[in-house]
Amino acid sequence: MSAAAPPATAQPRALDAVEAGQRVEDLLDRLTTTGDREVCTAAEELVRVLMDFYGAGLARIVDRLGATAGGGAVEGPLAELLDDELVSSLLALHDLHPEDTGTRIARALDSVSDPVEVVGFDEETGILRLRSAAEGGGGGGCGCPSTAAAAQRTVEDALACYVPEVNGVEMEPAAADREPPLLQIATRPPADAAGPGRTVAAKAP
Repeated sequence: MSAAAPPATAQPRALDAVEAGQRVEDLLDRLTTTGDREVCTAAEELVRVLMDFYGAGLARIVDRLGATAGGGAVEGPLAELLDDELVSSLLALHDLHPEDTGTRIARALDSVSDPVEVVGFDEETGILRLRSAAEGGGGGGCGCPSTAAAAQRTVEDALACYVPEVNGVEMEPAAADREPPLLQIATRPPADAAGPGRTVAAKAP
């Protein structure tokens, strides 16, 4: 009687560049707390050497595929890889991504389920201002604060992979969420055509 085949195990999810970078920082912090400065310095140098090494390899791959950093629309074999979060995050981390910032922001926002639109991006501060494009606004359509917060975290995670130069996200209320102008009841002067003492509704300035 043959032995039963071992159960299949799911492949572990690959870290993106942001997660990997955070883990490296955490490990370096742990080494720093030991007080051994020589060990900490050696670890930092090791990280730099490894990043330079695989960064040079990525640069050669991008060059062989015929794409150059900082361009607009990308065609050819590399274009098929840019939708992959891991590949895009590595290319952006090493300043090798062939798409410009605006294109990568659009790519990141296209990858999330809650529709949002760009209001503006400040390159100096890295702050990206967005507005919900969903009906009813608020993310997920219900307008609940918890749902809106979850939707914003999803957007921030996508941007971290595709556009690491975005340092923060500010969500503005959707047009449907904005309060309508208040109406004020006012009495016009007697000389007005409305007549003495006649009250009229006027929009607040």
